[in-house]
Formats: sequence, C-alpha cells, structure tokens
Amino acid sequence: MSATVSFQVPSPLGPRSVTVSYAREGTGEPLLLLHGIGHHRQAWDPVVHLLAAEREVISVDLPGFGASPGLPDGLTYDLPTTTAVFRAFCETLDLDRPHVAGNSLGGLLALELGREKLVRSVTALSPAGFWNEAERRYAFGILLTMRHLSRRMPLPLVRRLSRSAAGRAALTSTIYARPSRRSPEAVVAETLALAGATGFDATLQAGGSVLFTDDVPELPVTVAWGTRDWLLVPRQGVRAKRIIPGARLVRLPGCGHCPMNDDPALVARVILDGSR
Repeated sequence: MSATVSFQVPSPLGPRSVTVSYAREGTGEPLLLLHGIGHHRQAWDPVVHLLAAEREVISVDLPGFGASPGLPDGLTYDLPTTTAVFRAFCETLDLDRPHVAGNSLGGLLALELGREKLVRSVTALSPAGFWNEAERRYAFGILLTMRHLSRRMPLPLVRRLSRSAAGRAALTSTIYARPSRRSPEAVVAETLALAGATGFDATLQAGGSVLFTDDVPELPVTVAWGTRDWLLVPRQGVRAKRIIPGARLVRLPGCGHCPMNDDPALVARVILDGSR
C-alpha cells in the first residue's frame, strides 16, 4: 500500500518539512529499501513479494525522485542531509533500527545509515562511493546522457520502444544485464521517473566529492556486485571489502547495475541472508 508521510528535518534556516512517498508490504522485522539516482521505489518491485514473505518491506522514493517532492529551501541533497531525512522518516514511522538494503546511491545511503548505527543490518547492491576519479567521471557521464535522452524523447517514442525487447535494451541496457525481462510498463515508468526527477542534478553534483572511506563495525554488512555492472564496475566491490573488512562480499553472476530485475530470487536471498 502506497502512502506519504511528512516530518521535520533540521536545517541551518530552522526545521523544514519533508514529504516522502513510500509503500509498505509484508510482516516481520522491518526492511527499508532505497533506490538509486534517477530511479524510483518501483525498481524493487521484482523482489518485494519475495522479501515480504519474511520482512515488513518499506520501499521509499528518495526526496526529489519518484513520487516524493524535492527538498525544501534550506536542505541540500548531500549525504548528511539525506541521512537526517531517513533518521526522521524512521522515527515518524516508528521503525526501530530497521534492516536496510540499497542499490547504487541507495547502497551508499544504506552504508551511511549503518555507519551512524541507525539500522541493524546493511545490504548494499553496487553502492556508490567506492570509485576512483576516472570511474566516477565515467559513471556520471553515462548518467547525464541517460538523463538527457529521457528528457528529450517524446513519450510516444518511449512507449513504442518499450514494446520490443530490442527497444527495452536501447532504453535500459546501461543498468540491466537482462533488459528484456523488464516489462514495457516498467520501462516507460522509469524513463519518465528519470526525466522528471527534480533532485537529479543537485544529487549528482553533491556526489562529485563523495567517497565512502569508513568502516561499518559491529553491524552485519553485505556488499553485492553484479558481474555485468557496466556503470559501477565490479572491481569497486574489492575496494569496498578493503574499507569494510568485516563485510560479506557477494558476486551476482549475470547481473547488471540494478540486479533486482536481472535475478530477483538471488537478490532476495542475498538480502534475507544478510538481514538475519
């Protein structure tokens, strides 16, 4: 069931009201799902029903993405602010240190929530923040190109392309290793989500200086990487393991940058195993 919630977040100009859209499903220990830049909470749809058999799943549209409005004046799209947003979100929904899983930007946020001890376990799928400068520029270049194309393509063209496997590959092969598995409706929706993401530019700009350099001790951490991730290349997972030596590093064979769609059963198992 989808819903929205509003809450106060501190800012240099005083408290500001933030509204977040989310969906909640299942029973069990709470599990928060965080998507990547330019995406929306529906990125998790292929695995939600599998996770909801054992967890209460809360999938969220990050501020300025999906159905969540952008941040108000006085709040920036940087890591400390987004961490404060989700601290307040969890407090408002009475989520006492949920498990968290995130993909890409969401994986970076999940690790930061773990570093702040706001969650009880972390699963990060191809998390941002473990790049070198050349890899970051490469990834940002691809993301900017995807954003530009999504905003320039007429909706009838997007719909026409989505109806064929080749068209879905043209629209989404940078993030999915198996784009033909994505439904036409989902491809259209996520192309529109990327085009309409009010937080995209500011989030990307804030990410230009981000590196995750701290350990996440005393917490179960899983870092998982698709072997066919062409956006954040898999060798970044080795760096993540070096920085977080206690983390479980998992390869996701045949999966791309957003592995939830490429192999839902495997990704769900990795998340559930990491959140025991």
